[in-house]
Amino acid sequence: MTQTTHNPFFFSYNTPFDTPPFNEIKTEHYEPAFDEGIKQLDSEVQAIANETQPATFENTIVALEQSGKLLNKVSSAFFNVLNAEADDEMMEISQRISPKLSESSNNIFLNEKLFARVKSVYEQKDRLNLSTEDAKLLEETFESFSVRGANLNPEDKEKYRKLSTDLSILSLTFDQNALKDKNRYELLLTDEKDLSGLPESIREAAAHRAKEKGKEGWLFNLTAPSYVPFMRYADSRKLREAMYREYMSVGNKGDEYDNKEIIRQIVNIRLEIARLMGYNTYAEYSLKHTMAKNPTTVYNLLDQLLAAYKPVAINEYNAVQGFAMGTEKENITVMPWDWSYYSEKLKDIRFDVNDEMTRPYFELNNVKKGVFGLATQLYGITFKENKEISVYHPEVDAYEVYDADGKFLSILYTDFHPRDGKQSGAWMNSIKEQQHEADGKDSRPQIIIVMNFTRPTETKPSLLTFDEVNTLLHEFGHALHGMFAEEKYASLSGTNVYRDFVELPSQLMENWLTEKEFLDQIAVHYETGEKIPQELVRKLVDASNFNTGYFCCRQLSFGLLDMAWHTQTVPFEGDVITFEKQAWAQTVIVPEVPGTLMSSSFGHIFSGGYAAGYYGYKWAEVLDADAFSVFKEAGIFNRETARSFRENILSKGGTEDPAILYKRFRGQEPTIDALLIRNGIKQAEPKANSN
Repeated sequence: MTQTTHNPFFFSYNTPFDTPPFNEIKTEHYEPAFDEGIKQLDSEVQAIANETQPATFENTIVALEQSGKLLNKVSSAFFNVLNAEADDEMMEISQRISPKLSESSNNIFLNEKLFARVKSVYEQKDRLNLSTEDAKLLEETFESFSVRGANLNPEDKEKYRKLSTDLSILSLTFDQNALKDKNRYELLLTDEKDLSGLPESIREAAAHRAKEKGKEGWLFNLTAPSYVPFMRYADSRKLREAMYREYMSVGNKGDEYDNKEIIRQIVNIRLEIARLMGYNTYAEYSLKHTMAKNPTTVYNLLDQLLAAYKPVAINEYNAVQGFAMGTEKENITVMPWDWSYYSEKLKDIRFDVNDEMTRPYFELNNVKKGVFGLATQLYGITFKENKEISVYHPEVDAYEVYDADGKFLSILYTDFHPRDGKQSGAWMNSIKEQQHEADGKDSRPQIIIVMNFTRPTETKPSLLTFDEVNTLLHEFGHALHGMFAEEKYASLSGTNVYRDFVELPSQLMENWLTEKEFLDQIAVHYETGEKIPQELVRKLVDASNFNTGYFCCRQLSFGLLDMAWHTQTVPFEGDVITFEKQAWAQTVIVPEVPGTLMSSSFGHIFSGGYAAGYYGYKWAEVLDADAFSVFKEAGIFNRETARSFRENILSKGGTEDPAILYKRFRGQEPTIDALLIRNGIKQAEPKANSN
């Protein structure tokens, strides 16, 4: 009785801007709300399918778009908390509701009467005189049914129903296995000799971590703020190797958290689904709804970039190898656990700059103000913290965001530090999508960005690395995409765009971090208040392309691995480790380590929606370099260029084909030239003399 009577999901939120009352939502509220949400959605869908009036755009397509409000309400709250603050009970709920959600989805897309109505409207599309966005919604709705089995015969529909349900459970299990396996590893050091090479800030953070766990010494784990600096600075090669092997064996220990068999099942189910839909591979099936359209285009991009960057990467490895041999005065082979260590030392010598020199200038709160300030400079928007907005964890902050004309734009939540219940990495998500309600009211979005940044200690605030600042800019770019949405329909709003287009706004924002004018504004010493010295700014900019060939090849290796898994034409029964090594062999720069495995924790492609889509990061890099060249020509804070990017891309969501949107902003098709020039692989053409 309590679950229903006092369940916040069953009532209108009496909260600022209709934000979720996380302070009132208890774990036991989720499941009954899911059950009722699914029940209501099924009822709404049946009513649309059984409508006696002829199918129209309004009574079928729009009605479907606007169905499931309660389910959306509980889903957005639950899955955001699950990713950022999960416990065993939340994970158990997710396992129970996953098959229910799959069944509900299948009940929609495999409903023959409903699809007949959707198809009827779709076949009239040329006579309906629809607006661009309405036409896109109709197209996307029809495509959604087609790719989810609506055209299958009854027997194959039942196959698809089971396969999709199994796949959703397996993806969830994959994620949870990786999280649990990662969380259980700890390296507790009690001998100060083992800390040799580690800067004081890293030691202090490790001591703070140990104290929080009730332990004496210095505690390191596999979260980014702990693992990355350990690999970069720890003098002990033995300990670096131990950490690396643990990191590269998450989900690969042959125990209850092992993901190798789950990978086989996921890959094979995806292949079976693709075959049911008439495709030879999952990549062919998945890529149809992208800018790339097919695997050939993807491989052409990856091959083109590999040809340009691999020779550079080999030279970079040889330089680090030579440096390591000279440093150690012995014939050492630089292994993966050595790469960051010797690279950082070489970078320090070449450019006289490292993370410990820049950390004091990148205090988190100040960086956040700087990133918000960049958005103000470009787009005129402002941010106002609201402590009355309920959050799911005390570390989360909530902001009201206002447009240049003072109009309310969005709510933005920020969540910056690692916790045991939080997934690794960084991401942006929507708690509520922007859309126009039935009465025409513009319902503004609620956006969240989540990170795993260096924590404050007892003596220091959160001081970020250069890479962490870059990550914040990246996720903030996604947030802008969500906050600037101006669509009629939630399913076309914000970041609901083609997977290989969604990274453009995020990666574009990264460009400002290597611009002197922006660094001057954002980097201020946390103790003295002094701006970052100009010499240090110059060094950061000069060092921005250090080992760019290696990093490109690393990204390409992930893209090729993803494509290899999803271009299988027969069920995979082989060895997962062997397959991985072969899949990315042509990108390998640093020697491979037998027995290590990345696939078993590669959440992007096995649980995160990037299956046959990881190449999108490199494609977006081509786009962002090309797009930023427009800002460079006009001035990096140019309001007119920013206005054009906002109007043509950020505010358009998925209402038009992204190739059209991009060309409208850029005035021409993108090429890889700007990326090659930015990375120093190619020289810019000299500008013609105007005299």
